[in-house]
Amino acid sequence: MPLGDPPPNASFLSRRAFLAAGATGIAAAISGCSSSLPPSDGKPEKVWGQQGTAPGRFQKPRAITIDSEDQIYIVDMTARVQVFDRDGKYLRSWRTPEWQFGKPCGLDIDREGRILVADTHYYRMLTYTRQGELVEAKTIGGKSGTGPGEFGFLTHACQDTAGNYYISEYGDNDRIQKFSPEGKYVGQWGGHGSEPGKFRRPQKLSFDAKGRMWVTDVGNHRIQIFEMEEKGAKLVGLWGEVGSEPGQLRYPYDIVHDGKGHVYIAEFGNSRVQKFDESGKFVSSWGSWGRRAGELFNPWGLVRDSLGVTHVLDTYNHRVQRVVM
Repeated sequence: MPLGDPPPNASFLSRRAFLAAGATGIAAAISGCSSSLPPSDGKPEKVWGQQGTAPGRFQKPRAITIDSEDQIYIVDMTARVQVFDRDGKYLRSWRTPEWQFGKPCGLDIDREGRILVADTHYYRMLTYTRQGELVEAKTIGGKSGTGPGEFGFLTHACQDTAGNYYISEYGDNDRIQKFSPEGKYVGQWGGHGSEPGKFRRPQKLSFDAKGRMWVTDVGNHRIQIFEMEEKGAKLVGLWGEVGSEPGQLRYPYDIVHDGKGHVYIAEFGNSRVQKFDESGKFVSSWGSWGRRAGELFNPWGLVRDSLGVTHVLDTYNHRVQRVVM
């Protein structure tokens, strides 16, 4: 699975060449930038998972979400969506219909408690019941292209309180499209670039309590905040700069809100989780590059459960770490 745009020390690569590159070599190059990170705060409450393809094991897990019952859904490079309780006990799993050309890299929960899957390399959003039954009538997309309702590589899909769908994509498009609750195209915004309102791989979409959408703009190493409009969105906030110091970002892949004025960001490039207030002011961090408990290796995602505990998807360590931040 390609990662998106190149890190600063790989600027000699063309964008097309970088998109075609494998994740493992680039991940190693990025993780090499992380050795001088400051020490993290706190120790993990629990660490669970190991590499493998058997039920309950992981092969580079790439997306995570959590439902109202604290059941955790994780998709990995086998195209399996596996379900666990908050302590890591395996419950059930299913696999997406096709996976030969690539695996999903985005998960979310819709208003009905169903699972939204960004089926990245098949240019579509899939919807499943909690038990893993595909709701075919809710599929959006399926065609590669740049037109309305067509997609590049999907990264995430979510719903707002009115039931509208928002789907982000990267590659040639780097945009966000909006669809009605019935799945009809409504509008779009974004485009490839570094100017405000443009993206270089919009990865995660997350709504705050005010109904604003927060977007992790991965290749620009920043967060963008939008107010929703009828057919698009208005940029109302932007913060973040590339680096490894506290408060700086390097490939922010996931973001969650705690409902108390804070956001938590998983950084693929810095192998850590940072906590900010909603103005972008740094509060604390957890994790640094490594293999031991309390260390991370290119995390892709995180969720917070009903007890306010953070579960971090420690991707290249093939596990989950649970921590109070």
